[in-house]
Amino acid sequence: MKKIQKLTQEINELTVRIEQEYPELYRYLDENPVTISHKEQDELTVSSFSEYLESLKSLLERYIESHNK
Repeated sequence: MKKIQKLTQEINELTVRIEQEYPELYRYLDENPVTISHKEQDELTVSSFSEYLESLKSLLERYIESHNK
């Protein structure tokens, strides 16, 4: 459970960073195809949180690279 709490904290911190520093990107987060599953039959796992965190990091990294050229 601690692992999921840590991942949740990292996801929150990264999301807040995107919201504050890259508001133009933040509005597209709802359209991100990789999200944490929220269906009743799906179980929230460390893996699903890790995948979502990595997708956010990748999205931000690609955005920064493409806009700093």
